[in-house]
Amino acid sequence: MNHYSNKFDKSLETKLKTFFENDGAAITPQLNAFWRARTSKYSAIFYNTGKFLIQGSDVKDIANKVEEFLDIERSDFDDASSPQDSNIPLKRIGVDESGKGDFFGPLVIAGVMVDESNIEILKKAGVKDCKKIDDKNINKIAAVIKNNCVFSVITINPAKYNELYSKLNNLNLLLAWGHARAIENILEKKECDYALSDKFGDDKLIQNALMKRGKKIQLEQKCKAESDIAVAAASILARAQFLSGIAELSVKYGVEIPKGASEKVLQTAKTISQKYSKEELKNTSKIHFKTYSQI
Repeated sequence: MNHYSNKFDKSLETKLKTFFENDGAAITPQLNAFWRARTSKYSAIFYNTGKFLIQGSDVKDIANKVEEFLDIERSDFDDASSPQDSNIPLKRIGVDESGKGDFFGPLVIAGVMVDESNIEILKKAGVKDCKKIDDKNINKIAAVIKNNCVFSVITINPAKYNELYSKLNNLNLLLAWGHARAIENILEKKECDYALSDKFGDDKLIQNALMKRGKKIQLEQKCKAESDIAVAAASILARAQFLSGIAELSVKYGVEIPKGASEKVLQTAKTISQKYSKEELKNTSKIHFKTYSQI
């Protein structure tokens, strides 16, 4: 795959531009387009018509990240009572995260074990990729998951996130650590031979982060793994916890904390910085984002 194209609403221009800025791309003017974003691995153009094009050697990975960042519609699982891939066992752990593309709030990684005893319950509760669920309904479905599944939720609040990121200087290593901890925590409660997560970075990252129990598990990473009900359930628990973190920050700082990495996010960050200090943003935000340097 050396190219990717799609049609996006033009209102997503600022959000999409922010994604590429955070990915380290150089943003330059482009004829008949909002801009061109370029790195050594790809070139992306968002045209005035809404057409979006990526070309280069790293297209598949960056295209998946763009779709995830924009929360665009994904294909749902056809039969949530069984895995789409016949090689995936019925009893499995799904792992997913929330908050990695948001300037404010925690990074949350969740794991959920499903088997024949709970899959139909989750299906009837409406479990699917959290991006297809209105935020106001997340907590209701999350409660069903917690009442019927073995699960683990790892919350890395901004202060701890910034501390870890300053040491690792790599988001994928931080994600791998969180995924591994979620899997290990579940295995302490119940045995399982297989775990599935959405693909990010090198497949060996999570495997290398696993400890004694986790080393025995078959671990697989797949693009768009949230089409599997176990990963979808994990995405819901992660999203619910992330939204809780955003709500807590809103109460603490007396301002509505926006999600994502938009112009509204930048203005809110400036408000908090002026009222408290720029240093205080280390307790609310992921300071390696370009947004922080713009304050």
